[in-house]
Amino acid sequence: MNESPWRALANRRMLICVLTGFSSGLPLYLLLNLVPAWLKTEGLSLKAIGAFALIQFPYTWKFVWSPFLDRYALPLLGRRRGWMALTMTLLLGAIAWLGTLSPTNQLGLVIGLTALIAFLSATLDIVLDAYRRELLPEIELGIGNAIHVNAYKLAGLVPGSLSLILADHLPWPQVFLVTALFMAPGLAMTLMVKEPFSASGAPRTLRDAVVEPFREFFGRHGLRSALVVLSFIFLYKLGDSLCTALATPFYLEMGFSKTEIGLIAKNAGLWPSVIGGLLGGLWMVKLGINRALWVFGVVQWLAIFGFAWLAWL
Repeated sequence: MNESPWRALANRRMLICVLTGFSSGLPLYLLLNLVPAWLKTEGLSLKAIGAFALIQFPYTWKFVWSPFLDRYALPLLGRRRGWMALTMTLLLGAIAWLGTLSPTNQLGLVIGLTALIAFLSATLDIVLDAYRRELLPEIELGIGNAIHVNAYKLAGLVPGSLSLILADHLPWPQVFLVTALFMAPGLAMTLMVKEPFSASGAPRTLRDAVVEPFREFFGRHGLRSALVVLSFIFLYKLGDSLCTALATPFYLEMGFSKTEIGLIAKNAGLWPSVIGGLLGGLWMVKLGINRALWVFGVVQWLAIFGFAWLAWL
């Protein structure tokens, strides 16, 4: 007998998906929304802030070190939960530490720490994706992934809305500390849940985890096609990432307060994103992945020009 959708939504695994999505999205939106606002109010130029978008590259290239996480386990908590607990703990500490720095006097340290946050966040994404895949039975994969993605987007309300509002009333170190503490629910979840049974089957050697997947990838269609695919991955979101990183400083330069940005701009962007993601998923089924990538790439390009239109108005 098939499980009803409502029963599937109410089970413990879906709550875990909420927390994995929230913990996964929070560091990324911190880098996209809160850090640029902080840098702008501390006096950095838009050119310097735009360069910070390059720090997001670990999210694109995380497949490079994901085999190492699959091959090796930490001594405590198991192959998945051990890496989850370590990265969440380090992220909590790094985010709180970042707010105590001065971007004008300690720019090198700020760059290094934000790069570390991006690397830890991308690593956490790898482990949470693997954990969720092993946690959910086949029948719950679709709904579990949908819940994870929407919780991921909702996490943007913390650094993109709540933290910006707090920044009008509290000093930056306290704002970053409050933001960092939102990693605590995911860490508590990691300590309370069990390791998935299938997580015990690690690759037998480092060659099995690292070399064989790359050899299969480059050997499937040849070196040239593989490099084209990697270039496409690298460049596809580059313009959107640069634009997103500059959005909050752009609003600040237009004269809006951090509270106004937190209440209006971020909420106005979140809900169309959630609805658009659902509609885009349905449209992709009809178009196919290849055509959808090109169509959505053009839509993304048009959306970027919307900022130019806004500046002109």
